[in-house]
Amino acid sequence: MLVKHSRLVTNGRFELKTMPLPIQQILQVSLEPMQLDLQPEGSESQEELSYTVDSPTLDLEAHSICYSGFAKINRLLFVAAHCPALRVEALRMALNYTQTTYNTQAYQHIHGKLAEAVTSSSLLPDAVAGVVHNIPGLDTGWIETTSKKAALKLEKLDTDLKNYKANSIKESIRRGHDDLGDHYLDVGDLSNALKCYSRARDYCTSPKHLINMCLNVIKVSIHLKNWSHVLSYVTKAESSPELGEKDSKDNMVIVTKLKCAAGVAELATKKYKPAAKYFLQASFDHCEFPELLSPNNVAIYGGLCALASYTRQELQKNVISSSSFKLFLELEPQLRDIVFMFYQSKYASCLKLLEEIKNNLLLDMYLAAHIATLYSQIRNRALIQYFSPYVSADMHKMAEAFNTTVPALEDELMQLILEGDINARIDSHNKILYARDVDQRSSTFEKSLAMGLAFQRRTKALILRSAMLRNDIQVKSPVVEGSNSGGDNVSASAGASPSHR
Repeated sequence: MLVKHSRLVTNGRFELKTMPLPIQQILQVSLEPMQLDLQPEGSESQEELSYTVDSPTLDLEAHSICYSGFAKINRLLFVAAHCPALRVEALRMALNYTQTTYNTQAYQHIHGKLAEAVTSSSLLPDAVAGVVHNIPGLDTGWIETTSKKAALKLEKLDTDLKNYKANSIKESIRRGHDDLGDHYLDVGDLSNALKCYSRARDYCTSPKHLINMCLNVIKVSIHLKNWSHVLSYVTKAESSPELGEKDSKDNMVIVTKLKCAAGVAELATKKYKPAAKYFLQASFDHCEFPELLSPNNVAIYGGLCALASYTRQELQKNVISSSSFKLFLELEPQLRDIVFMFYQSKYASCLKLLEEIKNNLLLDMYLAAHIATLYSQIRNRALIQYFSPYVSADMHKMAEAFNTTVPALEDELMQLILEGDINARIDSHNKILYARDVDQRSSTFEKSLAMGLAFQRRTKALILRSAMLRNDIQVKSPVVEGSNSGGDNVSASAGASPSHR
């Protein structure tokens, strides 16, 4: 009987065991593959986001007024989840805004959270605490009325769409799908909203319609955190010939929306350099995207991603000298000072300012999960730039420049050396960092020799190919049984191996 070998590990050793092949086939049929509970794309684990901000300096009213729709509700809920000091105020604002929509489920959910927050933060009984904190009761009348209105509107829109389809008018059908998507979005049904927006694609009769469809799909995909979908539709919209006329104001608004959406998607997937590139391409005068972010967000996201991923020359060229992005930075004076201090090598002041704004950044739903990584990369880049012009550096002075202790600095430098970011060695006894001696003359000769050998190989291959073409040398593939007659004799390229001649 045929057998199949399998390896088992026992006490650190591999042992070969045999399993009858029929039994193995039975097991393969009867056992289903293990199911894994994967997180949504771009999402972060609860452990990473389980933190609280105790002393924010965020003006919640000024912060929330920049957004609309789902973005406003989600950002207020994020602040409420991570800042006990602003929890009640954020939930109250979210509750009031929800009553301007058809989203009754969000209203009930937020009201429950608000009642819970008031109870947990007060020693008074529930009823008394609600009165003291001016918490409105659950408005069941509004819930019932709004649900009926939403159902009637849905029925009307659905009937209209059926009539449009019966008349076979493409433009009306497209508008009908868009209206249905807008209604589902207002109700809070994101999956149905995405379906309706996507169905409108088959009825787009002009590039402008296609761009509008892409923007709608992008908007919902961002709320669903489907980042690959976002980038895919950004590419589709950018490839439209309609956006070639960039002088038009409407086109500039659309282009800026696409750049911002792509930047958020790249940021969410931890690709900070592409994210910085997209944010830096946004136009300040045409930044109108309250459904996703504000101009202040563009300044913060673009500035931090650039600091974490750009070289000194790139930072100077693309950020500091950028006439467009300078206007964004004016909205965030602290971040502007951080960028200029970093470029001027004032690392102690730069890192100190970064710590001052950290609490507010942790209350941003798209940036919070990346703060630790971004701050670490910015600090590492500062250490690399600090040491780059020196042959040796006193670690006591370095520690003073970076507001840290010598042992902590030594650990940071050791990690950078192990990762190959700094070509140096540490004198741990005298606390001095020495750059490794590199013989420039020898390395130049080695590069020259390698380049010469590569050129030699390419030249020989070119001569061989020319000779084979001149002598009409070809290699024919063997005849495959059952294949079409047209594909039996396929000639290989003239660059095939000469051993078949």
